[in-house]
Amino acid sequence: MADVVSTEPADCAAAYRELRARVSALAREADPAALDAIAPATPEWRVRDILAHMSGVNTDIVNGNLNGVASDGWTDAQVATRRDWPVDEILAEWETNGSAVEANAAMLGSAAGQWVYDACTHEHDIRHALGAPGARDSDAVAIAFEWGTDWLARGLDGQGVPGLVLETDDGSKAVGAGEPRATVRVERFEVLRAMTGRRSVAQMEAYGWDGPPQPAHLVLAIFAPRAADLAE
Repeated sequence: MADVVSTEPADCAAAYRELRARVSALAREADPAALDAIAPATPEWRVRDILAHMSGVNTDIVNGNLNGVASDGWTDAQVATRRDWPVDEILAEWETNGSAVEANAAMLGSAAGQWVYDACTHEHDIRHALGAPGARDSDAVAIAFEWGTDWLARGLDGQGVPGLVLETDDGSKAVGAGEPRATVRVERFEVLRAMTGRRSVAQMEAYGWDGPPQPAHLVLAIFAPRAADLAE
């Protein structure tokens, strides 16, 4: 298990630095053909396009290009700009600008958790595509779980629907204020993937619910469940 970490910028920067090193090593060791293949979790992007997005986020932060931040247009531009770059060039850019953001993560404020959350999601998209599972007990996963479930709670409360109690391998967490809360027994990593639309309704219904399954309450509002199962 990862040690307990916070979503404060300093902890986020440390977790991001470790994540960047892991993913960069995976990319450098991968068969180039695998990097040019579509990642099943992101069917519009190749693995190299995911790397382009991950690097591009940091370059846009460094350059102050934050109009439309996190929108499809913002991320699509990151991928389009680097579509034909050699992967080594993408990784070199990520090293330069990722290091700069890590060193100045305090400027991100509360968005530091979102920065790690996005990168953690895509680390595991890449791992799945390359057949290289791992790092599921990393600090990045711990931060992404905390930040993501806090965001999920705000969404449930905004909809006025009951909350959840998540009984995970890392402990219990109440999500949302609405009563009565349903309890679901599920691995922390599964929650992370479900929240970002990497699981189907059938997969989420198969979790350990204490009553009728509520898969819709596990997915963040900007995502939707997959039509087909994604096994990792």
